[in-house]
Amino acid sequence: MLNAFWRVRSLVFITLSFFLLFSISATYANTENESVNNSEPLTLDGEISLPPELWTHSDNETAAEMGEQGEQQEEAPSMALAPPPPLDPPPLKQLLLMLDWYVSPQHAALIVAKQRGLFAAQGLELELLTPADPSIAIKLLTAGEVDLALTRQPLLHLHAHDGAAITRIGTLIETPLNAVIVAGDVPTNETTDQLAGLHYGFSTREGRDVLVDQLVPTSLRQIDDFNPPESVHFDAASALREGRVNAIADGFYLTLPQQLASEGIVTHTVRYHDIDVPRHDGLILLANSDTVTRRAATWSRVLIALEEASNWIIENPEAAWSLLISSHPVLDNAINEAAWDDLMRRIAISPAALDARRYAAFERYLQQSGITETALPISRLAVNPHALIDIR
Repeated sequence: MLNAFWRVRSLVFITLSFFLLFSISATYANTENESVNNSEPLTLDGEISLPPELWTHSDNETAAEMGEQGEQQEEAPSMALAPPPPLDPPPLKQLLLMLDWYVSPQHAALIVAKQRGLFAAQGLELELLTPADPSIAIKLLTAGEVDLALTRQPLLHLHAHDGAAITRIGTLIETPLNAVIVAGDVPTNETTDQLAGLHYGFSTREGRDVLVDQLVPTSLRQIDDFNPPESVHFDAASALREGRVNAIADGFYLTLPQQLASEGIVTHTVRYHDIDVPRHDGLILLANSDTVTRRAATWSRVLIALEEASNWIIENPEAAWSLLISSHPVLDNAINEAAWDDLMRRIAISPAALDARRYAAFERYLQQSGITETALPISRLAVNPHALIDIR
């Protein structure tokens, strides 16, 4: 009995000892694991969770979430959907040009260049102004009130001798458009003596100083009953119609005789070269001589546009006429239309080109006739703007 008790006691002791030993070993093993884990470096392999309120959504996720909620969200384009707007062209250079009188078919190159955008293609905006009095165009140019002006070659010479700061930079019409318009039929043998005995009217200094003074000799003007020439104030038709004068020294021969003929008044024309007046440019473009060199590049662009216009007119006469009357309906009449073919043949196709011989010849004529005392150099009277650019 006693032996059995000791055997049971020994078995219990052994069992408790084994359990205690196992517990101590497990505890030691866990402690060692924790030491080892604490000595290892941290890595990003673990999963980290943040509270929703700290999470920042991207634009795409926000747009997707709003799409799921049924709300419309505008998305920023990832690329341009349309090309950028074109750059505004530089502003056009504004120029003022004073005409010699009312707009007429002789201004065709200017009108066509403006209407077809040829000035704009050269970076220019040219405004055509009509003078209340044709005599003021050159005065405004010399005063700097306008940039350009139109006149006839004889008037250029006369005003230049008076000291006006003007220079020809281009030619629009290469032949004279004016002539002596005499009332009545053409005499069988009209002589200078017959022309000298007429009572003349004139519109400009050209008619008064160049034509009348040459047609009417000094001896005739000294007689008691001499009827001196009178200004018709640019209304030659009325002066001839009313019989106030027998002839107009500087009449526009392409339209004035036709206008009077439509009223039953007969006239005939005496061309300038028939009375020994040198051939000259009928319509020229003037600039201020004090600034002509400095502004040569601008004047060159003006002349390029006019050259394009003149050549287009020659190649397209019918279209040119249609353009004239559509842009200026006042020109649409039978007289202008009848004169168009004749006028078109006189248009300068190289407006900048300078015939120095022609200007020198007219200077000699004025000096030899006693109208001027000296002859001006050609460089004072006329230039080719293209050549001025080449020189500089």
